[in-house]
Amino acid sequence: MSGRLRVLLVDDHELFRSGVKALLARQADIEVVGEAANGLDGVKQARQLRPDIVLLDLHMPGVSGREVVRALTEELPGTRVLMLTVSEDAEDLLDTLRAGAAGYLLKNIDTDYFMDAIRRAADGESVVSPQMTSKLVRGLQAGGNEAVARQSADKGKISPREREVLVLLARGASNKELARELDLAESTVKIHVQNILRKLNLNSRVQAAVYAVEQGMAENNK
Repeated sequence: MSGRLRVLLVDDHELFRSGVKALLARQADIEVVGEAANGLDGVKQARQLRPDIVLLDLHMPGVSGREVVRALTEELPGTRVLMLTVSEDAEDLLDTLRAGAAGYLLKNIDTDYFMDAIRRAADGESVVSPQMTSKLVRGLQAGGNEAVARQSADKGKISPREREVLVLLARGASNKELARELDLAESTVKIHVQNILRKLNLNSRVQAAVYAVEQGMAENNK
């Protein structure tokens, strides 16, 4: 991605916003273009500013982070939403990812991981705090999702190569790892991912990975 990454902060804790803003200001390739103290203002500012990344708290007064994710995913497909929260609840994790969030980060992550996650998300990858990965897997194993189940009829639209990409997405592979595993250029990998999202009417790589796991693709292709 060329140019500086434009970031919008949405969190009801002013002190936390100030700390994150100061941290991001030290990054040459990242620019904080706005901040909001609640979900409604966050949506309004996102519409106006069109940021590359929205760092979004989950539990806020009024409009919740979950509702904000749905609104931004629908209205601003070019904006990537990263949850930044204290909640380690598996349902919160699954709900926001299924709503279209590009990632789920806990507020206790270290600085290097945080910065890397922002850049990876902007590059089209999906990021989840390491502590939440096992909860994501258990949550997927615990039960299906009706919306994903309805998409099972669309599996025939997926080409053999796209199925391979889906399998690796379910295992958490990055674009670079996908390219190396499948002997493809990273640009080609991105095209395959975009085609998969379009064919399955999904909004993010995370949703594609969820789909693949719940359809049993990862287990059946080891």
